[in-house]
Amino acid sequence: MSGAAVPEGQRGDEDDRGGLRAALGGLTTRGRSFLAAGVAAAVCAYVLGQADLLRVGLLLAALPLICVLVLHRTRYRVAASRRLTPQRVETGTEARVQLRMENVSKLPTGLLMLQDHVPYMLGPRPRFVLDRVEAGGRREVSYRVRSDLRGRFPLGPLQLRLNDPFGMCELTRSFSAYDTLTVVPRTEALPPVKLFGEASGYGDGQSRSLALAGDDDVIPRTYRHGDDLRRVHWRSTARYGELMVRREELPQRARCTVLLDTRRIAFQGAGPDSAFEWAVSGTASALVHMLERGYAVRLLTDTGSAIPGEGAEGFAGSAQDSAEAAGLMMDTLAVVDHSEGAGLSRASDVLRGGGDGLLIAFLGDLDEEQAALTARMRGRTGAAVAFVLDSGTWLTGGSVTGAVEDRVRQLREAGWTALAVPPGASLADLWQQAAGLRPETAAADTYGGWS
Repeated sequence: MSGAAVPEGQRGDEDDRGGLRAALGGLTTRGRSFLAAGVAAAVCAYVLGQADLLRVGLLLAALPLICVLVLHRTRYRVAASRRLTPQRVETGTEARVQLRMENVSKLPTGLLMLQDHVPYMLGPRPRFVLDRVEAGGRREVSYRVRSDLRGRFPLGPLQLRLNDPFGMCELTRSFSAYDTLTVVPRTEALPPVKLFGEASGYGDGQSRSLALAGDDDVIPRTYRHGDDLRRVHWRSTARYGELMVRREELPQRARCTVLLDTRRIAFQGAGPDSAFEWAVSGTASALVHMLERGYAVRLLTDTGSAIPGEGAEGFAGSAQDSAEAAGLMMDTLAVVDHSEGAGLSRASDVLRGGGDGLLIAFLGDLDEEQAALTARMRGRTGAAVAFVLDSGTWLTGGSVTGAVEDRVRQLREAGWTALAVPPGASLADLWQQAAGLRPETAAADTYGGWS
């Protein structure tokens, strides 16, 4: 919700002169035509000595000037606010913008024209006409915006146009407030299947680490109301001078890293139906799905940046952070673009040392060196699934090439559950297919059913 107030009229001599110049500059084509016709008629009347023509000329010239003066001297204040619902939408989904105008002055307004600045990607610029707003009255109008492209789009500022009854003069006032609409990638519901090599329990069967390994290295905490007295650690109580208890076994959330390859050299084409946009949408779908399954998830790109970047090694700190982490990652995917990097070495460095967790990768074109580097990433994770896109086939609509099959086979031999992504493929189908694959399966089986 945003709002502002715009005063009309003048304040002091300097403001009065500046406002008058602005009002004269607001003469419409009709007003300028009347003024020019009046001056021309007055000149002709002087040359020809026609008094009647002079009166007509003075009338024509005076009418727009009077309208300018009246519009300039009009004093009232108008407050405006904008409500955007929701502020984050998926591509192809509409959002509703509600505008509220309130006349906070003691005089009724004349004809008001509202125009909100909207990027062309969201549709035509909305315009509204308010006939008259009584003193203290308010009016509400609304419009809808929709984008097939992801991104962050500013809405505003709102412009208010004032017109005189004859259409001779038009003044424009702009409000300072604006809102931002975030268009995130479209997500696809994925089936709740267990991927090969994934830890049992699919996020619910959480591993546990003992906080108490023995009396010598116990990690106590302060006693809290309701704690079992059998957990009191007397040695620590005597040491700290207050009641201390042993910590319980600490559950560890299963972890998942979703890797998105954004290298410009790895993707050809652009637009909503390009391979890169499919990869971004697939990444968003995987992130949402794994969060819903109870995983601690992070988004990793080839540049080495990890989102949300909270807690240990970039994962969300706790289950309560899932909603906030999901919003942050989706906002990142809304504006993610191609990187100029040539390889995946930075992402590999981030994964180094991570011996557990699930890795899901959405990869573009891989040369022999990058395929070998990606294959080595498998040894640093508990399980790994790769969706490899051949962006060239997405441009031509053809079949998956032999080079991509070789890359997929290389990843599978390294322990990945790897699949090639043909043009227009459904991630839900590929996800289901990945659940039935074993890494040592022949690469030819990867494409069963896809041509």
